[in-house]
Amino acid sequence: MKGITRRRFLEDSMFAAAAAAGVAGGRGAFAAEPKRVRKAGPNDQIRIACIGFRGQGQNHIKAYLGMADVTVATLCDVDSNLFANGVKMCEDKGKKAPKCEQNLRRVLEDKSIDAVSIATPNHWHSLAAIWAMQAGKDVYVEKPISHNVWEGRRLVEIARQHDRICQAGTQCRSQKGMRDAIQYVQTGKIGKVSLAHGLCYRDRGSIGIAGGEQPIPPGIDYDLWLGPAPKVPLTRKQLHYDWHWFWAYGNGDLGNQGIHQMDIARWGLKKDRLADSVVCLGGRFGYKDDGETPNTQLTLLDYGDSQILFECRGLKTQPHKGAKVGVVFYGEEGYVVVPKYEGGAAFDLNGKVVKEFGGGGDHHRNFIDAVRSRKHTDLTGDCLEGHLSSALCHLGNISYRLGTDEPFDSANKAFGDNKEAHETFARIQEHLKDNAVPIEGLKYHVGPTLAFDSKAERFVGNEKANAMLTRKYREGFVVPA
Repeated sequence: MKGITRRRFLEDSMFAAAAAAGVAGGRGAFAAEPKRVRKAGPNDQIRIACIGFRGQGQNHIKAYLGMADVTVATLCDVDSNLFANGVKMCEDKGKKAPKCEQNLRRVLEDKSIDAVSIATPNHWHSLAAIWAMQAGKDVYVEKPISHNVWEGRRLVEIARQHDRICQAGTQCRSQKGMRDAIQYVQTGKIGKVSLAHGLCYRDRGSIGIAGGEQPIPPGIDYDLWLGPAPKVPLTRKQLHYDWHWFWAYGNGDLGNQGIHQMDIARWGLKKDRLADSVVCLGGRFGYKDDGETPNTQLTLLDYGDSQILFECRGLKTQPHKGAKVGVVFYGEEGYVVVPKYEGGAAFDLNGKVVKEFGGGGDHHRNFIDAVRSRKHTDLTGDCLEGHLSSALCHLGNISYRLGTDEPFDSANKAFGDNKEAHETFARIQEHLKDNAVPIEGLKYHVGPTLAFDSKAERFVGNEKANAMLTRKYREGFVVPA
């Protein structure tokens, strides 16, 4: 990796000093001066910067390029190799070439930027959003909005303190079909609902074994890529995307794809808080590779009067009730299956379709409309909703990571007398057998049942678990307390 220039060193040093001063005073890096909230007029352009655009971020760019009242002013990514294609995307739509930056700090210092749209790896989501809001920007931030529970709550607090608009990237909330399906569940059309079963069946192959330190691809600022994470060498074959399967950067498929379905499950149950307890089990089966997170995982979140049962499968599998990635709501008089972002169908107890739900929406447009109205209540996916749903995923992962190994052929006591959880665990075992994974003598990881105080957002009587609600941030990349 090339050495940094003197100019870059001086710029970053000044930024770090400002950040340190802000944190020492209990405030963030951009909190030194009050930021004026600009209410855009009907003819004003919203100038937006897209931060991170290798994958999902390209969809952000496309969405804003389709809006007559939005200017994609800046593109930012630690990988400078992406700049030419990003500029071309804009010019192909007849737009002016945007400015390109590797360092998001310089983007946030640009007073001409009204809002930022963040699609970085997970470990950057909260910090980038917080810095942006402290700099006076509105924020669209991808799911999960946090890498841990504490920083997600801090993000919500900053949004409210600075009167910023902050949309979580849970776009299902803007889809008409999904909204209609949730309303159907919430208004008692299938009777009392006590269980939401989330499904994340995504075929995830092995990421291989690197066997040691790997070179950083040219054009990438690896120090900025790491950001708040520990400064360690690259030891996986692929820098990009495979970070999802490492705890320092990602949250496994529970926090990758599953966050969408977790959000839908909590939404349908009308739960505006975190659960009373959590227990999680699973493992990484079917291959040996460098990945740390489980590819097979079952989480039970208990609210007392209802539960969320969440299942991740990373090997080839058949759908459950017609869904591979979706949610099943079980009611006393029927059930609703939402196997896609745009909705699904309601069934009676005999499995007959009684109503179908469909229709799309525009989550990015909803964000821009709220930027103009200055009302966070106009958002379909406000950051508070994003925090709660992201945090449920984090709770499951904390239980899993605190677990111990047990053989499959021993009695499973993790779920107590919860019939649905035991039946689902039995299906998981058959699923593993179908993938030629011999479970006789094989061990899986079983987490403890953790009681949780949803008001304080802390575990009850378990300091090891509480320590995992946050992380140690690298100097210069600290989420302000």
